[in-house]
Amino acid sequence: MAFDVVILAAGKGTRMRSRLPKVLQPLAGRPLLAHVLERALALLPQQVVVVIGHGAEAVQAAFAQNQCSTPLRWVIQEPQRGTGDALRVALPLLEDSPADRVLVLYGDVPLISVATLQGLIAAAEGEALALLTVALPDPTGYGRIVRGGSGEVVAIVEERDATVAERAIREVNTGVMVLPKGPLARWLAALSPNNAQGEYYLTDVVRLAVAEKVAVRAVAAPTVTETLGVNDKAQLATLERLVQQQQAAALLAAGVTLLDPERIDIRGILTCGQDVEIDVGCIFSGRVHLADGVRVGAYSVLENCTVGAGTRIEPFCHLSGATIGAQAVIGPYARIRPTTELADEVHIGNFVEVKNSAIGPQSKANHLSYLGDATVGARVNIGAGTITCNYDGANKYRTVIEDEAFIGSDCQLVAPVRVGAGATLGAGTTLTKDAPAQALTLSRVPQRTIEGWQRPRKVKGEDR
Repeated sequence: MAFDVVILAAGKGTRMRSRLPKVLQPLAGRPLLAHVLERALALLPQQVVVVIGHGAEAVQAAFAQNQCSTPLRWVIQEPQRGTGDALRVALPLLEDSPADRVLVLYGDVPLISVATLQGLIAAAEGEALALLTVALPDPTGYGRIVRGGSGEVVAIVEERDATVAERAIREVNTGVMVLPKGPLARWLAALSPNNAQGEYYLTDVVRLAVAEKVAVRAVAAPTVTETLGVNDKAQLATLERLVQQQQAAALLAAGVTLLDPERIDIRGILTCGQDVEIDVGCIFSGRVHLADGVRVGAYSVLENCTVGAGTRIEPFCHLSGATIGAQAVIGPYARIRPTTELADEVHIGNFVEVKNSAIGPQSKANHLSYLGDATVGARVNIGAGTITCNYDGANKYRTVIEDEAFIGSDCQLVAPVRVGAGATLGAGTTLTKDAPAQALTLSRVPQRTIEGWQRPRKVKGEDR
């Protein structure tokens, strides 16, 4: 069955109390609309049409780099006059499609599974109209599913327009439906804003379909969770916890050890090899891959990183945009910044920051150092308090430290500068010229002792 998808995403989201359009509010690190688009594209439709309105430019810009084989098209609803009007705005983009069905989704209902949508599409065979419904303990605020004497769906009544008896109905409309394209234009033209909201309700097409004896089939959602929408920050927070629980469950099922599944946040895509262990309070953003045997210590943050097999990340580390080799040890309290590459068996210790640098295999910087814009060879030892002075206030320069160099504690390497292979820098050296290979380079002031010197003493009675 060929079908198009139309996502209704024009609402302002006033209750969000935010300048950000509602469909761009983040859920697990991605906009709400991104979750809906992901599911829509997984169904392999002929095209996806997104109806936008409030913040239209920002919404389109957020998905400007979206790469997919299915055409993604945008149309603006202005003014916003209800869901029926929104679909009517999309009609011109549907006319040139070979699809004979239209699946309607919502940009603020992000958790419907692909399997549920596939079942709904299958129920629309034979020119039928298929609705996704759900039974709620408290249906307040939702349109009620009204059935006839034989159990057939005869109408959807919005709560503001419902009678007392209709408000007692617990089966409600989720808004998600599959419509036959043939009569769709005629049904949308027949909609009226004669209701409490003064809007064109898409749900009114059910009554029109019944009048034309078109089969209307209700498909019950397997869980309430799949149908939850977002109207305010409280609801967004509820969905965030649900998504995090789902992601934690998926990791556990894949064999990842989570010290506490309730205390992990995945705000993007996390993939793991075998025997990965993640301690409490960790945050993973963007795309992160942890190879076999990686251990991530408590309260670490990893963003857009690849971590090699057997590497240990100690607690309270922050890694962003970095590639980490195998059997490395990072932290605790280390910061690895973007475009950094750490080779196998590198040790980056406590309170060490590395930025835009390449560190060779088995090299170590274990304490209180800053390595920025540096190329470090293999088996290099970098002492505590070492700084690569890479910025002169206007431009940045690179420091090169060749294999097996030894950098003493409290050294400053003023770039551009090169330390030769096997060179040693004595503690306290400020290096402003290249240090030759296999030699000791020093820049200390000669030590001296001043005989007879007295430490100043406080004069009695003075308050200093």
